[in-house]
Amino acid sequence: QVQLVESGGGLVQAGGSLRLSCATSRRTFSSYAMGWFRQAPGKEREFVAGISWSGTRTFYANSVKGRFTISRDSTKNTVHLQMNILKPEDTAVYYCAAEGPYYSGTYYHPQEFGSWGQGTQVTVSA
Repeated sequence: QVQLVESGGGLVQAGGSLRLSCATSRRTFSSYAMGWFRQAPGKEREFVAGISWSGTRTFYANSVKGRFTISRDSTKNTVHLQMNILKPEDTAVYYCAAEGPYYSGTYYHPQEFGSWGQGTQVTVSA
């Protein structure tokens, strides 16, 4: 069973930064693609960023491109989402997701991912 533990959410002013982390097992980390999704109240869960199991490919939603960076830390079996220049519209619960092994799908649809973290709240004040 894949376990994902998220951390790093919080309250920040517009223009500020936060870094989310998603820790998992070494086995999962070494062969699973990882993604970040978010869900605001009253809205559907949407794709934010994804990274291939090898770490060689990254994917971003247009709304976060140039502001967010997804990365893998093999020393800690952790995937990070660095969020800069945050906007009030980035406010949502952020979820880490994993799929594999050796997933090679589109990354953009939540239903493509079979394992999910518990979510972490990110609130950006104006």
